[in-house]
Amino acid sequence: MFLINNLTVVIVTYKTNDQILEECIESILGKAKILIIENSDNKDFKLKYEKKYANLEVVLSGSNLGYGAGNNKGISLVKTRYVLISNPDVIYESDFFDNLKKFIDDNTDFTIIGPVYRSKDYASHGFFEDLKNKNIQDDILTNGSLIKTHWIVGCTMFIDLDKFNNKSLFDENYFLFFEEFDLCRRVLKDDGKIFVSKNLYVKHLGHKGSVAADPKYEKDSAFLRSWHWMWSSFYYYEKNFSYFYAIKCMYGKFFRSLIKMIYYRIFYNSIKFKMYYGRVCGIWNRLLGKKSWYRLKIN
Repeated sequence: MFLINNLTVVIVTYKTNDQILEECIESILGKAKILIIENSDNKDFKLKYEKKYANLEVVLSGSNLGYGAGNNKGISLVKTRYVLISNPDVIYESDFFDNLKKFIDDNTDFTIIGPVYRSKDYASHGFFEDLKNKNIQDDILTNGSLIKTHWIVGCTMFIDLDKFNNKSLFDENYFLFFEEFDLCRRVLKDDGKIFVSKNLYVKHLGHKGSVAADPKYEKDSAFLRSWHWMWSSFYYYEKNFSYFYAIKCMYGKFFRSLIKMIYYRIFYNSIKFKMYYGRVCGIWNRLLGKKSWYRLKIN
């Protein structure tokens, strides 16, 4: 039925731009089953996409769960061994799935594989400084296409679910940002193998498909993204190191953001004010032990 029958592509959406989502879907059609987790209760969305595309299923989560919880919900419904986590604004090149299939057919031993991004704005992978000597011996495998790494970005993650023994992949305390770093760190600690492939290329449109890209939400989006970036940064350091280490890492960012927030308030740059205000609030909320509660209000 599909090029890769034991693969499901999971796409988490929330009021995503139709044109961009359809570009993503059409770059996947015929290659693998597609499962969309729509983080709302929009029944019209489900009817529209299931009618338009064969072998595509839409599950409504009922509320905006965020990236991690949305993907966990999708993964819990997957019946295939392999899953491809995909942002809705990722476009797959024509040979992407052919090259992906080779890894499966060759019984490649991996936990997560990530692609290379055509956009120079996106680093495809990197290393954790405190783990820089872990799992990076023999950087390039014999086939020359896979390079060992510590983390890959969460826009596209090819995952062997057998390596997780039915465990949830993503920490649902994160709503936005740092989920993939947290996951990759846990994989490394369990001696899993993370690679970036030089044969897998994608185009990432960079959040253009999200509702936050709508100009009428520009200020609120600046606040949202800054709030969650700082909250998630603090939580990541707190979880993986300690609360006091998180304070050490974040206090400078807090005071710099506070100063810039006041500056842009005085000289009236409303977008930058919102951005730095969001940073201050995100750090402050996690400092007080609060959950990642802030959500963008969409009409």
